[in-house]
Amino acid sequence: MNIDGLRELGANVDEGLERCMGMEDFYMEMIELGLSDERFETLGQALEAGDLDNSFEHVHALKGVIGNLALTPLYETICEITEHLRAREQMDYKPLYEKLISQRNAFRS
Repeated sequence: MNIDGLRELGANVDEGLERCMGMEDFYMEMIELGLSDERFETLGQALEAGDLDNSFEHVHALKGVIGNLALTPLYETICEITEHLRAREQMDYKPLYEKLISQRNAFRS
């Protein structure tokens, strides 16, 4: 992935670079670390188990990480999941989680 690819996927690259003091290499490194965050997987496990409390903790942490990286489409999906969990909605989270993972994979390409 490169800066142009990030833009094509809807990332707010200018905002992300600003947070990384304009250092493109550092920004790209932070993106790789953020997209590799183990909480993506633990979120899936917690959602599958119906554990809304742990699911909320994982997704809320991811919201901060991904928000700081300005990966807008991914961030918006995370926000949607966060709000459902904040409201403790009993629902099928699988479609939203699958969307999240698909978006993450697009950013990893």
